[in-house]
Amino acid sequence: MTISENLPKFKTFGTRPIRHDGLDKVTGRARYGADVHLPGMLVGKVLRSPYAHAKILSVDTSKAEALPGVKAIVTYKDFPIISGPLVFGNEMGNSRIMAENMFATEKVLYKGHAIAAVAATDAHIAEEAIGLIDVKYEPLEPVLTVHDAMREGAPILHDTMTTLFKVERFGKGEDTGVKSNVASQIQFKRGDLDKAFGESELVIEREFNTKTVHQGYIEPHSSTASWSQDGRLTVWTSTQGIFGIRDATAAILGIPASQVKVVAMEIGGGFGGKTLTYIDPVVAQLSKKTGRPVKITMTRKEVFEGTGPTSGTYMRCKIGVDKDAHITAAELHMAYEAGAFPGSPVGGGAMSGLGPYKIDNLIVDGLDVVCNKQKVAAYRAPGQPQAAFAVETVMDELAEKLGLDPLEFRMMNAAQEGDRAPSGVPHLTFGNEEVERAMKEHDHYNAPLEGPNKGRGVAVGYRLNGGGSGSAATINVNADGTINLLTGSMDIGGSRAAIAMQAAEVLGISSDDVNPQVVDTDSIGWTGTTGGSRITFDTGRAAINTANEVIQKMSERAALLWEVQSADVDFEDGVFICTKNTEDRFTFKELSAKLMDTGGPVTCSGIDKQGGVGAQLAGHIVDVEVDPETGKVDILRYTTFIDAGRAAHPSYVEGQMQGGALQGIGWALNEEYYFTDDGTVANSSFLDYRMPTSLDLPMIDTVIIEVPNDRHPFGIRGVGETVLIPPMAAIANAIHDAIGVRMTKLPMSPGAILEALEDAG
Repeated sequence: MTISENLPKFKTFGTRPIRHDGLDKVTGRARYGADVHLPGMLVGKVLRSPYAHAKILSVDTSKAEALPGVKAIVTYKDFPIISGPLVFGNEMGNSRIMAENMFATEKVLYKGHAIAAVAATDAHIAEEAIGLIDVKYEPLEPVLTVHDAMREGAPILHDTMTTLFKVERFGKGEDTGVKSNVASQIQFKRGDLDKAFGESELVIEREFNTKTVHQGYIEPHSSTASWSQDGRLTVWTSTQGIFGIRDATAAILGIPASQVKVVAMEIGGGFGGKTLTYIDPVVAQLSKKTGRPVKITMTRKEVFEGTGPTSGTYMRCKIGVDKDAHITAAELHMAYEAGAFPGSPVGGGAMSGLGPYKIDNLIVDGLDVVCNKQKVAAYRAPGQPQAAFAVETVMDELAEKLGLDPLEFRMMNAAQEGDRAPSGVPHLTFGNEEVERAMKEHDHYNAPLEGPNKGRGVAVGYRLNGGGSGSAATINVNADGTINLLTGSMDIGGSRAAIAMQAAEVLGISSDDVNPQVVDTDSIGWTGTTGGSRITFDTGRAAINTANEVIQKMSERAALLWEVQSADVDFEDGVFICTKNTEDRFTFKELSAKLMDTGGPVTCSGIDKQGGVGAQLAGHIVDVEVDPETGKVDILRYTTFIDAGRAAHPSYVEGQMQGGALQGIGWALNEEYYFTDDGTVANSSFLDYRMPTSLDLPMIDTVIIEVPNDRHPFGIRGVGETVLIPPMAAIANAIHDAIGVRMTKLPMSPGAILEALEDAG
């Protein structure tokens, strides 16, 4: 269902054409990272630490090197960037930190931390070889949670790290000089908090805890490298950002980025988990040593143990309201696990948690805490689902205590254009009120829910979608009136089709006449990583800019044929028209056939590097049934709402909404890394890491609300991430409605629910 009020209709944009990549994927012709096979290719394997925290006393590779079939072994000593003391303070995109996460140096910092890698003639020999590498360790006490890491006397992971105090998410911050496991503190503050709480009619404060969670992508990480004799390196990899991998690999190897080409393969899921490099520099260095191509494909166990999940957290949320039920003050304290190295998404949580609401007095404190777990990576709206779980649960309790409808209470306090976000930045236009009104008027919200132990919950999620990192596009016009559209944006959710539709709309052609391709780093201008819900927006604008350049070039060709000035040529709905004689017309296809006679082929490139996408709101309504005897929660009905700006391809938008809801349901009810006391991940497979399937869920209904974004020519906002923010809180609120207990820990597993029922008496 799509709600659009008095909005213009488009010819191509907003329709539901067949996806360009669909046939190759359903027939098995699409090529993923593990599908790369090169002549003379070697197989790589990685030796990983059995300890979560230990000093490395020695590494002896001699026995492994002597094994027939072993061609090369690398350790951290083979990477130029890892030399001298590690200096902290620039954790965002710090190549040195990525390198030390890739290979342990003096200490291992999580179970699964890589020690060495082997290249051999086959996988069996490589596996045997890593078993022959003799590593001596001195085990150290691990710290596995933010509570452990911040307690007095806790083992310090990094002797050279001091806490940085930040007042902006991506700023370096002020060095406090305090040595601890707290890498940084980000703080937003305004108003008189003590006074506002003192004058509040009702104040509720609760504590929340969430566990480490995996993104759940199906395709494991795989990378192949070939380092040629002329010094050029080519990498084929599964990644969300080919230029990010190129630049990180070059930095870690100490070579110019211009010597590295990264080839985009199809990606079997990422959700933020494929934004960092883990094995690309490793296969590159093995290839350099052997003079042959080398491929490493992770096992599922290695994915769990050697790559980045999202953060476990501890949060404290306090909100006060006045006698008219308006929020007077709010306090949100958050401590996020960063894993072994700084860089948790606590900044995202700090910016978004209180974002849906108008609050004049607030303080948000976010702590980035290192611990002996895998260094975290992004996961779809990084850091924001956890924050919403805390805030939206407290908002629901406030509405209950006030005797107000939970959506009505949220609408009374909804932030509007011009109100300040927690960071202090004024809100631009976004569909806050429109989404909440659509939820309140929807049949799901107003339908009766009868029977014992059944409950209905709601929650909203706010996100300031990313953008501004830059995108490029190239269009080549073919003689038959079709175009080749080249970009550097990895497609992880339908962006090829959505970008192609934007170009087609500008050119007045069918989306079937567009051949969108994601090309390598040598074939397109620098393009930022696919993430932040920015690609349909940013790369779409790059494609629009390029399409307009095509129109200008082809108008000049039409002018030559008509013997007029290019200013005398209009373009409307795919047709070039001579203004001096309106009977002189060329369709796009007709003029394309004449290009070689008027100066040669038309090829144009364009970029986009403007501001970010902007704010967005999503809302979820969920009905559950709870079995008080077993603690099992069944999802009875689920409806998602989002302000998409304008939906480029509604089917893709609906799929993103349903996928986000499904992931949120898993996060809410089942999913977590089970760590033993020594830091071992005890459920490192999809047999033991329980994600929901279609058999666990009803059909997830979708409602698209279109409030155009004035930063995009077609009004796009992006939809990939905000959809994951509300589910956990919505389900927690539904559980409370069903059985009367407030859930403050994730996951809300059967055991956790039974414990909560017991505690409640």
